[in-house]
Amino acid sequence: MQEIKPIRVFLKVAELSSFAAAARALAMTPASVTRIVARLEEALGQQLLVRTTRQVALTSAGAIVAARFRPVVEDFDRVAEEIARAAWPDRGRLSINAPMSLGLRLLPCLIDRFRLAYPNIALDVTLTDELVDIVEESCDLAIRVSGPPEDKSTIWRKICEVPRHVIAAPSLFERMQRPERPEDLDPGFCMSYSARGQAEVWAFRKDGVKRSVTAGASVVSNNGDFLYALVRSGNGLALMPDFILAEGRASGEVVTVLDDWTVTPLWLTLFYPPYEVLPPLVATFADFFEAHLREVAGLSFRGL
Repeated sequence: MQEIKPIRVFLKVAELSSFAAAARALAMTPASVTRIVARLEEALGQQLLVRTTRQVALTSAGAIVAARFRPVVEDFDRVAEEIARAAWPDRGRLSINAPMSLGLRLLPCLIDRFRLAYPNIALDVTLTDELVDIVEESCDLAIRVSGPPEDKSTIWRKICEVPRHVIAAPSLFERMQRPERPEDLDPGFCMSYSARGQAEVWAFRKDGVKRSVTAGASVVSNNGDFLYALVRSGNGLALMPDFILAEGRASGEVVTVLDDWTVTPLWLTLFYPPYEVLPPLVATFADFFEAHLREVAGLSFRGL
């Protein structure tokens, strides 16, 4: 920027104690350097440099200007570099937020492959089961497993649907009858997933017929793995996304119930701040993320 150029020239002369050396470092003529520093001194109304036969030294006013402006220029250059890097598709730093359960299962393999493909992209990965405000948290991209987006202040990209099933440990049916219809579910045995301590509503559909069941509020958690652990130990039923229950279902430690009823699936979605144009670095990760999921088997995502 032209406005900051006189300060840069002055700081280089002060650093090298020479107009000629500063001119060489800045690829300028000595006369141009001298003229720019003179105009800066005129604008500030102070002599900043003392010229001797052997070197150039700072005056007391020049020392103050150098001390105050050097960190300002360094900060400016640092910010300018960060902004420039954001325009590169294959280098820079990316801040990502993801839910805990999905992040632990999906992201280690994905990021391992991503880092091999893009070694010059650094990643800040935060795992939380709270739906963070990505604008307030200065997050470049958030991965979410939730209902259809309602947030008008962000933009989003649906990757796929995430099937869900009601699950229980086989031992639970020694204490209660296995439900055959949604209305057979006893809320006292149904644990809820919620970030606000509220009972969860389970929506079922079969042959055009819809049923809704309000789960219990005796046990409510915002973490799917915690609820799964309770289910596995026979504490009750829970409505879980298939990527959490897949291994337990295959091993027989949990079973699904009401298999002839479909539960409203969740969406796996990428959320972005309200960019006017998606930054190339963010687009690089988003495209890689979707391509990776298309290749991954066993995570039980639908609509890929």
